[in-house]
This record gives sequence, C-alpha cells and structure tokens, in this order.
Amino acid sequence: MAERPDVGGMPGRRPPWTPDSEDTIAMPRPTAAQIAYGSITVICSTLAMLLLSQTSSAVGTAVIAVSALVLGLLVAMTVPQPKSRVVALNRPAERRTEEPVPAAATHSKTAA
Repeated sequence: MAERPDVGGMPGRRPPWTPDSEDTIAMPRPTAAQIAYGSITVICSTLAMLLLSQTSSAVGTAVIAVSALVLGLLVAMTVPQPKSRVVALNRPAERRTEEPVPAAATHSKTAA
C-alpha cells in the first residue's frame, strides 16, 4: 500500500490524494439533533425495556441492547436534515430594465 503524504497542517485544505472527480459521494456528517435524538432514544428505550421485561439473562439483555441501538439508529435517521443552501455560480445579477419613478410622480402626500 502506498504511503500518503502529509497535508502540511493547513486547516481547511484538502489532502493531495483526495479525488476531485464528481463520482465520489460525500457522506454527510450527523447533525447535533440526530446525535441527541438517537442517544436519548437508545438510553430511554434500553431502560424501559429492561424494567418492563425484568430479564436477568445475558441473552435477554443483549437482545434488548441491540434492539435499542437499532431503534436509536432509526430515530436518528428520520430526523429531518437541514436544507442545503444554493450558491450562485459566478453569474452577474440581472439588470432591471425599467427606469426608477421619481418621487414627485408618485403623488404621495407628505405631512405638513
């Protein structure tokens, strides 16, 4: 396996071995809401299932733990993602073709 060169300690810079093609799919990072909801779901569902089932075997505890983790993952995945911002592509703004209306032409009444 080839060694990867150091990035150089420059924050915000991409490593030189990172592919630039559009074929790579960036994996989004979990949001704080996803982490919080998932963690709370795992903790609460584990406690509730352990208290309700009153299991004392290792197998029962393992089944409860795995099911709580799966439930927490499902809850975390269903939390809505924030909408991504649309960035303008180096296009100049459209020019307005109409002329501005002078203030005297609007017939607005001013306080006397």
